[in-house]
Amino acid sequence: MKSLKAAFTDIDLQEQVLAELALDPAVDSIRIRVAATDGSIALSGTARSYPEKLAAIEAAARVRGVKAVADDIEVELPRSLRRADAQIAAELARERESSDSIPKSIRIEVSKGRVTLRGVVESATQRDEAARAVTHIAGVTSISNLIETHPHLEVTPAYVERLIQQALEQLAELDAESIRVTTSDGVVRLRGSVHSFAERRAAERAAESAPGVTKVENEILVRP
Repeated sequence: MKSLKAAFTDIDLQEQVLAELALDPAVDSIRIRVAATDGSIALSGTARSYPEKLAAIEAAARVRGVKAVADDIEVELPRSLRRADAQIAAELARERESSDSIPKSIRIEVSKGRVTLRGVVESATQRDEAARAVTHIAGVTSISNLIETHPHLEVTPAYVERLIQQALEQLAELDAESIRVTTSDGVVRLRGSVHSFAERRAAERAAESAPGVTKVENEILVRP
């Protein structure tokens, strides 16, 4: 059974997340429900677009003291934004032709507004960029990113660790000295502590950007 102090902490955190959602112009906070348990935030309710759903998650992650964000928000598109799968697929094909965000090696599947990405790329950054390129396509309600990473470039663990540490130092919101980086066979492990879940995710994205990285095991703790 949780102590009274812990319960009050969860209530305070819930209120702070609700306030952050209300301040975000990209989110209709009335449609989002928030629950807090031991520093972890669970979001539920509905969003009117996939970008709005992502904005709600990012808003919750920004709140200091949030250790994790669980997303159960459903995207319910207004009738004016609903599109047939063939229309979404055609738009994605045009996106692929007009930019390098979605490599030709990626297969795109669309079913009832849900987009699935499959294939192989060289880095985690390429994998994430492909998903980001899909988020703004009208009619998309969810994205399953099943892209695998198989780097062609061979680099030493020390070189990768140095690049990641430099990337962390360039993030103004992070105390890079509080994060330890180790790597082996393309897998990077991050340890240490930060002040928010958003900072934790920023460190993870910085690690993913390094050449030769196939996976990031993020063990960074969020401290109060």
